[in-house]
Amino acid sequence: MAKGTAYTLQVQPRIPARLERLNELANNLWYSWDRPTRGLFSLLHPGLWNAVGHTPKAFLQRVDERRLLEVAEDPVFLGTFNKVLSAYDTYHSEPLRRNGSEWLRDGDLVAYFCAEFGIVEGLRLYSGGLGILAGDHLKSASDLGVPMVAVGLLYRRGYFRQYLNADGWQQEQYPEADFHALPLTLERRPDGSPVTVQVEFPGRAVQVLVWRAQVGRVPLYLLDTDVEGNRAEDRAVTSTLYGGDKDMRIRQEIVLGVGGLRALKAIGVEDASVEVADISSAKGMGASADIVLTSSELAEQLGQVKGTLVTITNFFDKGEIERKLREALGR
Repeated sequence: MAKGTAYTLQVQPRIPARLERLNELANNLWYSWDRPTRGLFSLLHPGLWNAVGHTPKAFLQRVDERRLLEVAEDPVFLGTFNKVLSAYDTYHSEPLRRNGSEWLRDGDLVAYFCAEFGIVEGLRLYSGGLGILAGDHLKSASDLGVPMVAVGLLYRRGYFRQYLNADGWQQEQYPEADFHALPLTLERRPDGSPVTVQVEFPGRAVQVLVWRAQVGRVPLYLLDTDVEGNRAEDRAVTSTLYGGDKDMRIRQEIVLGVGGLRALKAIGVEDASVEVADISSAKGMGASADIVLTSSELAEQLGQVKGTLVTITNFFDKGEIERKLREALGR
């Protein structure tokens, strides 16, 4: 008997109309630092909330529809829900600090680039301190109303998880993320097609998808090379954080720096002051100087790059950063 085609079907509960904005709360990482929002989802089903690792979007995909219908008529739950929504709406309606500051003028925008972002445990885009720092910068920028966008890489496997085997030896595993169960949205053009940008590797072009994670009021754009049509080794560029050899790290830097600037341009974000949280991103970005700078003397190039690029690093002094910029510009 011939085998047929196997299909995977996912059945999701229907959310009652009066609870429709649960989806909005689940798709904004504001919940990661707002305790009442997390408490609201836990109130629905504490056991399931723990089972999905406190990830609201995955929670709403699995919660029993009968439970949703029940709480839609529960005045206690609805009262809690309305309080959370009121706080959420108030928070997101506050104006950004574009005026009245000596360092933020009307129309200013900061673009924050980093190889890792530690925002919430379920979104495994970080390995340690740098990622946690970058994630806290986005949360603080959202709280303070700083006009900011951020750019990073969307890792399919992220950083490894450690465990001990039966013999007591440390082992690593790289579980694959289900992007559709995480607070991620694929950026699309007005015609509905996904936003893609192209970066050049030796002898070939690589297509890059652009996703968005909303961190309160700060959009975090995440780049993904796991695109059909790319070579297998190029699809793996955004597979693991800090994985592979030196060549892989350089490819990741190119995607983050060059691809990141092109992605911002593709979605209409231009003329931003760029802040880089580690020197590796700056090197990749330096390789893209031909995008914004042409036929200028090196001194002028460096001046223009340094005028819009800020690096945060604990490893290099000012002279070393300038040397790295010179190397990246090929001079």
